[in-house]
Amino acid sequence: SEKEGRGFNFEGMLAGLFRSGLFCWLVDGESKGVTLVGSLSSGLPAFAMPDISFELIRELAPGAIALSILALIEAVSIGRAVALRSQQRIDGNQEFIGQGLSNIVGSFFSCYAGSGSFTRTGANYDAGARTPMAAIFAAVILLLIILLIPEITAFLPLPAMGGAILLIAWNLIDFHHIRQILTISKPESTVLIVTFVSTLFLHLEFAVYSGVLVSLMLYLNRTSRPQMITVAPAPETERRNLLNVQRLDLPECPQIKILRLDGSLFFGAVDHVQSEIHRASEQVQGTGKIILIAKGINFIDIAGAEMLAQEAKRLKAERGGFYICSMKVRVKAQLDQYYVDQIGEDYFFTDPNHAIATLTDGLDSAFCQRCRTCVFLEQMNCSR
Repeated sequence: SEKEGRGFNFEGMLAGLFRSGLFCWLVDGESKGVTLVGSLSSGLPAFAMPDISFELIRELAPGAIALSILALIEAVSIGRAVALRSQQRIDGNQEFIGQGLSNIVGSFFSCYAGSGSFTRTGANYDAGARTPMAAIFAAVILLLIILLIPEITAFLPLPAMGGAILLIAWNLIDFHHIRQILTISKPESTVLIVTFVSTLFLHLEFAVYSGVLVSLMLYLNRTSRPQMITVAPAPETERRNLLNVQRLDLPECPQIKILRLDGSLFFGAVDHVQSEIHRASEQVQGTGKIILIAKGINFIDIAGAEMLAQEAKRLKAERGGFYICSMKVRVKAQLDQYYVDQIGEDYFFTDPNHAIATLTDGLDSAFCQRCRTCVFLEQMNCSR
């Protein structure tokens, strides 16, 4: 398979590093211009209380916040990349907690800000690690090396170490999912391309910021335009299910327009939803009535509640009506008593069938006599 073809022998990599270090020592590579990794710093950092003065916090806060965001994004990205290969479930919240605690403890020992590492994680995974114990063992081994044999890397050529790191990083690139993203999802393809191109021209942190910013913009654009689908009873189904009018070319009642809203109704989506309601009300004839199926609304804020109340008042003034059905109890509670009173408790129904059965009795009978559509079975005065 592709994954196996791109894999490598981890023991062979260690052997290669050992041979390169041995060869560099035999030929005295340092005198010939070969850069060496050098000995590790021996000993452990001393315990020291961090400076938490207000002035220093104010000075370091902007950079610290940016660094923490970058570190968290990197850690989650690494976790997701490895989870796709190992078929494990990664708890991002737990990762944030662990990373925060490690940096808090590290601050008492003058440590650098810590995060996940793509290459270290890739090396661990390719070596056979499958649990967090691998990181603990790696830390213990590194501690022993620092205390006992810090000179072990003294003759290790930096080019050999760089090549090993590049090989590990190359093995982490998931070309299969990259092709899937570029083929299936245009928004995610945009985020991928923008982030990749940004890494070529910007510093890494700004490249990550650009990818996050584009992703946020696409998300806001998607959530600010929730789907408003016009539905009608399907005549060929026994239960007369309400289905997409445009997709199935279903007939509609000229006096009742049924809309289904799929998405949260917050301030960013108010204009779009209100425009769709206006457009639907203009297509209704006679004593026009709008039924909004609100089952897909998971959240509504004050702006959304005010918009629903405003549309209810407008349609009432035009001798029509705005009716809401199938709204979740939790969402209706968010409307609070003030907005429910403005809309009218009688304008809320538990399901669309109840709303249709109630509203068909109030339709213009003269108009129904001339109508040949007869969409609803409840229209007893239909001429067909």
